[in-house]
Amino acid sequence: MDDETTPAHPLEQWARDLLRCPVTGATLVDGVGPDGTPELVSTDPENPLAYPVRDGIPVLLADEARTVSA
Repeated sequence: MDDETTPAHPLEQWARDLLRCPVTGATLVDGVGPDGTPELVSTDPENPLAYPVRDGIPVLLADEARTVSA
């Protein structure tokens, strides 16, 4: 499979649509961390958090989140 067409998060779309930030309940969108690794970013405007994705699995633990700076 070509890397350019492989999704960063190989989850079924229905499962992906169910994921929410465990802290704020906001929708999560695909992002890339400062070190270039994939992450899911909360859309909450007051408390944007980013969660790592390791081996294609989102780690939705509050202790693993990092604060996203504007």
